[in-house]
Amino acid sequence: MKQIAILSALAAAAVAQTPDVRTIMENVGRNQALAVAQRQEFIFRQKQLLRMNRGNGKVAREENREYDVAPSGHGVRKELLRFAGRYEYKGKYVAYDRPGYQYKDMDVDGELIQEISEDMTNDHSSRDGIGVDLFPLTAGEQRKYNFKMMAAEQYRGREVYRIGFEPKPHQECDGAAWKGEALIDAAEFQPVLVHSKLAFHIPGAVKVLLGTDIQGLGFSVTYQKFEDGVWFPVSYGGEFEVRAVFFYKRTISVNMTNTEFHRTSVNSNVIWLANEK
Repeated sequence: MKQIAILSALAAAAVAQTPDVRTIMENVGRNQALAVAQRQEFIFRQKQLLRMNRGNGKVAREENREYDVAPSGHGVRKELLRFAGRYEYKGKYVAYDRPGYQYKDMDVDGELIQEISEDMTNDHSSRDGIGVDLFPLTAGEQRKYNFKMMAAEQYRGREVYRIGFEPKPHQECDGAAWKGEALIDAAEFQPVLVHSKLAFHIPGAVKVLLGTDIQGLGFSVTYQKFEDGVWFPVSYGGEFEVRAVFFYKRTISVNMTNTEFHRTSVNSNVIWLANEK
């Protein structure tokens, strides 16, 4: 009985020390702004794997891309280092070597896979290519959402808060389209893992007019700490199904990883230039 009482007291003390969800998210919002600013001091390698499967599960099209990513103005500059693509044609796979390649006049897969790469991994206003509206953690995006404390727990040896989020009522038209959960580091108030998915279904009238249905649209992103206060998204991905006119059906998967982070050094450039004189 004493052990039960002690455990209960410890649990109560832990709950009492846990800040309310509003305080947690305010801290996260401030830290997100700082993290975005700090990311402009880093260059890194980015790999993308984009895949489109037919209804029977067979790969219809696939692209592997590798980029060097460096800060540029308010966003990033990407240099394509490697590219390998293939598409299925009459039961065989044909290779191609450049983004945007279309092997026929009406190549729906070719157009769609290029749009997916641009829209989902190449946001020009982002320091990592991931659109900030997919994961509503910045102060600006938070205003559109309701947040709920789900639990205080451990994840990979660190204390975290599990926070649920969903759009505020009548906010969908303002871009608040996602719901999901986020793991927030309890010591540094930085996101560790975020899952999001569409908070509402595509209206039936839209499906009829446009002939398009998207199912299971959702994304996940994992963050990793590199220095004090410096956290970067290291993996990002999602899978969803698209159905359109003319019996077009594809299961589309997007996977992106960021590695080989290096801090940019102005001093080293100055020294190199001085040695050249």
